[in-house]
Amino acid sequence: MNASMDESTNTQNRRSRRSNVLMAAAIETENGLANVMLRNLSADGALIEGDGIPYQGAPVVFRKKDLVISGHIAWVNERRAGIAFDAKLEPETVMRHIPAPRHRIEQQFKRPGLTSQHLTAEERRWCETFIWDGPLPSYQS
Repeated sequence: MNASMDESTNTQNRRSRRSNVLMAAAIETENGLANVMLRNLSADGALIEGDGIPYQGAPVVFRKKDLVISGHIAWVNERRAGIAFDAKLEPETVMRHIPAPRHRIEQQFKRPGLTSQHLTAEERRWCETFIWDGPLPSYQS
């Protein structure tokens, strides 16, 4: 199986929707426990990354907190691998293990109004410090 199909994000190549995450997890193999990073999770499987990933077809037990499910390695590409779960997870189980997206603070970048607009106190201080040598003339107040 080639890597472009393995890691495809095309919906038509997936049996269920995958949610992208980046969280610590573990897999239990015939060689013991291996810590991995969970890159995405769906009802049918998971994409993991790490060292100690076994060969394609190897049986594994995927562990993420209280989620423990058996499966097998569906494909391997360097440090990444896909796990196919033996049983489909319920949507509620998948969602419980995916953190809600954090709201991003939208930063506002604007340049100081240097024409006929009034400057805020912060903009005035910035202009006085970095543009002009001293306080603004009184007619610009």
